[in-house]
Formats: sequence, C-alpha cells, structure tokens
Amino acid sequence: MGIVLNGGTIVTAADQYQADVRIEGERIVAIGCDIKQPGDQAIDVDGCFLFPGGIDPHTHFDLPMGDFSTSDDFFSGTKAAVLGGTTTILDFATQFKGETLKEGLANWHLKAKDKSYVDYGFHMAITDWNEAIANEMKVLIEEDGVSSFKLYMAYKNSLQVDDQALLQALRQAGESGGLVCVHCENGDIVYDLVHEHLKQGKTTPKYHPLSRPPEVEEEATQRAITLAQIAGAPLYVVHLSCSGALQAVTNAKLKGLEIYAETCPQYLLLNDSYYSAEGFNGAKYVISPPLRPIQHQEILWSGLNTGVLDVVATDHCAFNYKGQKDKGIHDFSKIPNGAAGVETRMGLIYTHGVLSGKLTINDFVALTSTNAAKLFGLFPRKGTIAPGSDADIVVWDPRQSTVIKAEELHQQVDYTPYEGFKRSGQAIHVFLRGKQVVQDGQLKEDKPAGIYLSRKPFLKRKVG
Repeated sequence: MGIVLNGGTIVTAADQYQADVRIEGERIVAIGCDIKQPGDQAIDVDGCFLFPGGIDPHTHFDLPMGDFSTSDDFFSGTKAAVLGGTTTILDFATQFKGETLKEGLANWHLKAKDKSYVDYGFHMAITDWNEAIANEMKVLIEEDGVSSFKLYMAYKNSLQVDDQALLQALRQAGESGGLVCVHCENGDIVYDLVHEHLKQGKTTPKYHPLSRPPEVEEEATQRAITLAQIAGAPLYVVHLSCSGALQAVTNAKLKGLEIYAETCPQYLLLNDSYYSAEGFNGAKYVISPPLRPIQHQEILWSGLNTGVLDVVATDHCAFNYKGQKDKGIHDFSKIPNGAAGVETRMGLIYTHGVLSGKLTINDFVALTSTNAAKLFGLFPRKGTIAPGSDADIVVWDPRQSTVIKAEELHQQVDYTPYEGFKRSGQAIHVFLRGKQVVQDGQLKEDKPAGIYLSRKPFLKRKVG
C-alpha cells in the first residue's frame, strides 16, 4: 500500500512540472500520471507545490553557553523545523577543550537520540587542535559519516583557533574527504574593539555591531580562502553577512577555487537599525556576525541570484530575551549571541525571494534544500523529488498567508526577530521518509521519527 499525491506541481532545483507522486515505504517510487495502484491512499494536493523537504545545514540545538544552554533542544527545535517545511538539519556537535572528537560526537548523539522530528546529521566543531585530533577527522569521516567540520576564527579564549590550526585542519580534510566550515571574523580585532568600547562606558546593544564591523568579516573571509588555497582544500563559509566577504568569495570562485558560502534570512531581511530599539530590545538581535547596514541586503540577494552564495541556512541559536539575553543588560559582550529562525526560513525566503522576483522558484529549492544535500553528502537521497529518493516532501500551499507572531510559533523562545513579517505560503502537509508528519499545518505525530544520517565524504561535488 502506497500514498499518491495527486494534482500538485513538482518543483526541483532544475524543473517545474505537474505530475503525481507515488510513495511506497520510505521512498518515492514513481512520478507520472495514472500511477495509483489498488489499495493506495490518494491525497489531493491540487494547486499546491511539491518541494523536496527543506535542509537546514546550520543549527545549534541544546548548545551549552556558560551556565545555560540554547533555549531550543532537539525536541522543540526540530518540531518547529518540520512545521516550517524543513525535514533535515545538520547541527554542530562541539568538541570542547580537552575532549576528543569522538567524545564530542557521542555527547551530541545523546542530546538528539529519540528527540528529533526530522532526520539529522552532525558537523563536528573543533575547538582544541593537535595531531591526535587531526587523525580523528579521518576516522569520523570513515566510521561515523561525519564529513564536515567547523572551526572558528572568532571568540578569542574560547572557540577561536589560530591560522596554523585552521591550515592543518583544511589540509587534513582535503586529504580525507572532509569539508571545513569556517566562522569568518577576526577574533583578535573583535576582542580589542569590545574592550575599547567597554572601557569608554559603551555597554548597550548598539555597540555590538560596532565591535564587529564588516571589515573584520571581510578580512577573515579572505584569510580563510587563502589558507584553503594553500591547503588545496575546499572551504564552506558560514553565515556570510556583508558585501566585502561576498566579494572575496566571488573573486575566489572566478579563480576556480572550490569555495562555497551560505547566508541567512536575518542578513537578507533585517539590518543594524534594530540595535537601536527601545530599551534593551536591541539585545534580541545580538548575533555574530551582526546585522549590517541595509545596503548590504540587495548585494546578498544578488549573490543568491547569481549563484555566488550556495545555501540559505538559519544559524538557529535561540536564547530567551528574559533570563538569557538580559544577562548582558549592563555589558553587551555578555549577551548570548544568537537568534531563532528554523521555523520561519522557508516561508520568508519564498515570500521575500520568490514572490518579490529576486529568486526563481527553482533557485528557492536549490538554496533551501538541494545545494546543501550536494555539499554535505546527502544527494540524491535528500534534496530532490525523484524515484529512489527519500520521500521527504513538502506540500506547499501558496494561497495561504500569515503574519509571523512569536506566540504562534513552536520554537521554544520568547520572541522572534521576524515579528510582524508577512509570510505567504505554508507547508500544509509534510512527509518524512514517506510518513506524513504534518497534516493540514498541524503536527500529526507526537513521537519524533527522525533518524541519524551518516553522510558521504566530500568528493568535489559541485553545486548548481
């Protein structure tokens, strides 16, 4: 017995056409007309788009930050994700100082086990570098299906690694089939600027972006590209936010270097004026890199449209305004960095990208699903609608229209940075490996059904 989705318009990164989709078990088994078989359940999706399930390759669920953790764990965060049309996430398992990579990975497996409403994989964030860790990278790729690694050029005295460590990690990844993801900000300059502002009594949220100006991101992005070129390795730049960093990526791609980059909805839709919100409300937008002046937005949209930027992720790293963000009420540097976005990503990019004419509907699928699947070893199992692929399908009704309100979202955080934003279209039905988990916009299954995804090595999988 199978399921047939009748009357929808299938959209992939390359095509758009009307056809029925037949699901049997966990996979798509047929696409065409008159494919229903005796005993099949037929679901009418006339007037709707059928998108491959969204893939968000940048989340931080249940991440410890000092004396508390991010407000969304895998249970609440992935519930929000699937209701928004995302069926796969890649979270950052983190190796803290003194741990092996295996120990860090084991910790994240415990956090996610039996708690995820979507399928999930892990990048491995490396904060403590030595020869033994370098050797472990290959082991994680071959034995654990973890084929991507993250290093930070920011957060001095905690997460930041030096150039030698980053170069060696890039070299090791390049030799072993791994892809290194890098947070590109010059942590030494940020450290100095933060302390200069605090010495002058400048403690409010509006000084957060001034302590992390675009130049520190541009410089670090160019430096990371140079290190990747020397190592002969691919590089993935996370949460790119400004025109200078985009130009560095553009120049690298024109040289034929294997450089990839993501941006996030916050950098496309919000700007640094939010830091001047009344009272302490600017703290809601303290993220790193920070929101930029509004003129950077159109340049980033252009980067998506031209294919210089490969992915729209969220960097979902949620903290409550009350009880977490307000820890920094007297010192902006103590405001935990991060905001929520996993539930709203698909709707915002469809509304403000596709419907505004900035992106084609095929671009939308590529940026929210297909390219991430290709880069992170999941394609064609994930990221497309085709026979043999997992039946991760989002039935998207473009006739729906809502206004985003924090009280109506499912993420476990007391505000949303997109309060009041219009959202056109809705994931009315969502299928995860053939199982309907969202029906009529509501969660159908109380028990999380997501599984861990062991990913293929990075083998120069060009996107596009």
